[in-house]
Amino acid sequence: MGLLSNRIDRSCLKPGDHIYSWRTAYIYAHHGIYVGDDRVIHFTRRGQEVGTGTVLDLILVSSGPSRAHTHCPTCVPPNEGHGVVSSCLNCFLAGGVLYRFEYSVNAAHFLAKARGGTCTLAVSDPNDRVVHRANHLLRNGFGCYDVFKNNCEDFAIYCKTGLLVLEGRTMGQSGQAVSIIGGPIAAVLSTPMRLVTTNIYGMAATAVGVYCASRYATDIGMRADVAKVEVEDLTRRLSVGLFQVIEPTVAVVALPNAS
Repeated sequence: MGLLSNRIDRSCLKPGDHIYSWRTAYIYAHHGIYVGDDRVIHFTRRGQEVGTGTVLDLILVSSGPSRAHTHCPTCVPPNEGHGVVSSCLNCFLAGGVLYRFEYSVNAAHFLAKARGGTCTLAVSDPNDRVVHRANHLLRNGFGCYDVFKNNCEDFAIYCKTGLLVLEGRTMGQSGQAVSIIGGPIAAVLSTPMRLVTTNIYGMAATAVGVYCASRYATDIGMRADVAKVEVEDLTRRLSVGLFQVIEPTVAVVALPNAS
């Protein structure tokens, strides 16, 4: 674990760790929660799915092993009603390398990680609470999969922190989703610099600055539009179609009881 790589050895894993493994030539990483006994609980595209309606639906299809993949006897078969599954570590990795997501990093460390989806400024809850959330969601689901607002990284971050984004129309917690969108946005926003300078290095520096600022501002540890949501409350509301978080007067609140 460190600035250059989050790669770890299996022997270093602890129940409650947020782990990930890169897919498809490092285009996208699949995330999950290690719960001990060689088991990982993770959110896949096997259940209900909300696509982007773009070519990204094909590029990012690697958020889990393919449907043709034969699971070993220790893995829990996918539930077609929702996409939260339990797999052995080997099936989760699908031949990839094991990495551990970092929490409570400082701003310098966060910005030095040029690629999103590897660390956050947010503080993790105790490991027993993390494992409890993951097991509860395994039984009850985590809603519809959305590559930008409700993906495998969002699932793992919620299990670790209990935090959800308040406004449903905004981007979820996923750092890699911010990276995918942030690059093009940074390029567009830096285009007006051509009116000031034609220096390619100046424009590049501006684009990098915009990209870093967008990653920092949208990190779950910095956003003001998040709430602490108990997992039992979350799944109860999902089951009756009432997944709405009321905007609070402070940054972190508990949801009111459903009427």
